[in-house]
Amino acid sequence: MIIRSFKDIEGTDRHVKAKSGTWESKRIVLAKERVGFSLHETTLYAGTETSMWYANHIEAVLCVEGEAELTNDETGETHWISPGTMYLLDGHEKHTMRPKTDFRCVCVFNPPVTGREDHDENGVYPLLTEEG
Repeated sequence: MIIRSFKDIEGTDRHVKAKSGTWESKRIVLAKERVGFSLHETTLYAGTETSMWYANHIEAVLCVEGEAELTNDETGETHWISPGTMYLLDGHEKHTMRPKTDFRCVCVFNPPVTGREDHDENGVYPLLTEEG
């Protein structure tokens, strides 16, 4: 059994801040736990824009605080995401988030991330694995 809090991982290598400066993520469950998914609390900062494409992962996102506009970049369709709303990127959709306020969400990734990932120039997380 693993017991861990987001407070426990603040300032550790599990607390990742994007090179873009638009978000930070506290990665509480990672690939090294070998449970088949990773679990994160991510905050996207108000007034920013982040384009993403999880070409190698499926992501489910549950908003717990704040509000943001989500655009499906492939269709142009927009959605307003607020607390209690979930979105699932089950088709590897290219998408853009535009938080109106600081936007805090809980995210699940499959396959799990290692904790070293950041978006590349295409908004993609590389498919990294844990050794052994």
